Amino acid sequence: MYDWANSVYSLNITSSIFPAYYQAVTKNPASLDKVKFLGFSVTNSVLYSYALSFAFLCVVAVGPLLGGIADYYGRKKLFMQLFCTLGSIACMGLYFFTGENIHFGILMLVIATIGYAGSLVFYNAFLPEIATPKMTDQISAKGFSYGYVGSVLLLIFNLTMLLMPEFFFNIDSALASRISFLTVGLWWFGFAQYTFSILPETQNKNKNKISFIWTGFSEIKRVFIQVQNKGLIKGFLTAFFVYSMGVQTVMYVATLLGEKEFHLVTSQLITVVLILQIIAIVGANLAAWLSGLKGNIFALSVIMCIWIFICMGAYLMQNGTHFYMLAVLVGLVMGAVQSLSRSTYSKLIPANTKDHASYFSFYDVTEKLATVLGTFCYGLVEQVSGNMRNSVIALGIFFLAGLCVLYFSKKHSFYEP
Repeated sequence: MYDWANSVYSLNITSSIFPAYYQAVTKNPASLDKVKFLGFSVTNSVLYSYALSFAFLCVVAVGPLLGGIADYYGRKKLFMQLFCTLGSIACMGLYFFTGENIHFGILMLVIATIGYAGSLVFYNAFLPEIATPKMTDQISAKGFSYGYVGSVLLLIFNLTMLLMPEFFFNIDSALASRISFLTVGLWWFGFAQYTFSILPETQNKNKNKISFIWTGFSEIKRVFIQVQNKGLIKGFLTAFFVYSMGVQTVMYVATLLGEKEFHLVTSQLITVVLILQIIAIVGANLAAWLSGLKGNIFALSVIMCIWIFICMGAYLMQNGTHFYMLAVLVGLVMGAVQSLSRSTYSKLIPANTKDHASYFSFYDVTEKLATVLGTFCYGLVEQVSGNMRNSVIALGIFFLAGLCVLYFSKKHSFYEP
């Protein structure tokens, strides 16, 4: 149910309404879409990519430390609540972003992203505690499916405000977009309370009054040594890091590509994302079925091949119709790769461990570092070459490298659940 609560952020803020709104309110053909930020002149889409990179870098910096503290004191749910509250309030703060106050808008985006990504560190850590290894693929897929359904329902409401303003006192599209940011924050915070009211807090017996910072670093060091000595986890995390640079970047910049290269309007982009989410439900469950039939590594390898094809198609596509066709494929593999990656890693954690938050903090750090590098490379390639299509080539290379590492891992029997 927390997937149901927080996935509205991923869909409405990350993938659809906010990127389109941001692009619209910062667009300035006279200056080639340049905006002033902290004294620098930078392209609006490049600034967007860099802001996301900075937000995830912050999570990378504090995630393992807080994960260690949470495991030591048994406070995973508390930290999850704190990040959820921080992110949802910042999300509601985006209501006041109008384009002229670019610094405020970027600040709220960064804080909301930190809240969203930070809460997932502790949320994912509960998976091995509530599911047996045989159930993790199905439970992970079910969570993502709930998330897609919940986020689609809210997006339909927000999309109605944008496309049918006559039912909402004829509000303009800008105000409708800003209200949608408010609804996302309220939905996220409100439904999360259901999870928090039921999910038990694991109370550890460690009551030693020692430095929180020292505790966090001690837990990081101990789990890091364990990870280094486990070839199974190292092999998977390496592959996960490489292909996540492509996956996460696509999720954050796909709508910018559609708007900038094919001049799709906001309603078209959001409709595509809406369809994409529905297809992702099918993809997540297909991935769980395929992994049960052929193993997790085989299923992930198939998904990588589809991603490579998508990147090739994105570079060559010529019109909006091609963009729609590729969006269907993206939806099919987006939920599949996220769901299967989470459950695969859950299976690799030693069965007798109690340090789930610490272990998943390494998983999260891997994903967030990949997001930092992926979005940064995407923005850098566009800035240097002046063409967003060239950035897609870099994403294809990430997926190809991920496929190679997965093949190497399987060949050397790193893991085959």
